[in-house]
Amino acid sequence: MMWDMANEDTRAGVRYADAKILDWTNRAHIKHDKALDAAARASETDGLPAIHLGPSEAKLLHLLAGMIGAKKVVEIGTLAGYTAIWLARALPEDGTLYCLELDEHAASVARRNLEAAGLGDRSRVIVGPALEGLREIASEGPFCMVFIDADKAGYAEYARQTIALLREGGLLVGDNCFLFGRLLDEGDPAAISMRSFHQEVAFALESTCVPTPDGLVIGRKISNAT
Repeated sequence: MMWDMANEDTRAGVRYADAKILDWTNRAHIKHDKALDAAARASETDGLPAIHLGPSEAKLLHLLAGMIGAKKVVEIGTLAGYTAIWLARALPEDGTLYCLELDEHAASVARRNLEAAGLGDRSRVIVGPALEGLREIASEGPFCMVFIDADKAGYAEYARQTIALLREGGLLVGDNCFLFGRLLDEGDPAAISMRSFHQEVAFALESTCVPTPDGLVIGRKISNAT
């Protein structure tokens, strides 16, 4: 069955949120402090790309981790640590956030920001290719939650590796799952991998793709048989 959401929304007179509405709701629901501000400004202060998760999506991860009582969380793609701060703050004092980051400079900035947020004792930043990092920490699983926001061509393999490491009831979350509007492009290796990611998650987990600006996949492991 096909849904023509655009036509339905037009007939219903639905008005999508514009930038002013999003800014207002962010200010209403999201409270930043110095640590979060510093991580969010890393593009200005440390020369990193301004591609971190938006405030609402980052706090959603914080809420999800808290809702499942997460103690061990893996983040693939940490950048300056903005989302890492949100995730680590959802963990108990004896919890651990494993941050896998390819770029040494970004990893250094993330460590600094996590330390400044008082989260150095519950976070571990691992530098290098994510698949190598996953092999390094595999014995410390199972993990309660995995968040993927890294190279888009790697998503399918990240899903295959991390689903096996999730505990029952654990969550897998991936950002940019619309691939900046290129998800259905033929012949694009990143699009092929991202479609495979959707299929891997949908097959192995109870899942959905939330229509955030670039799509946020959320999957829950309901059986250790996967």
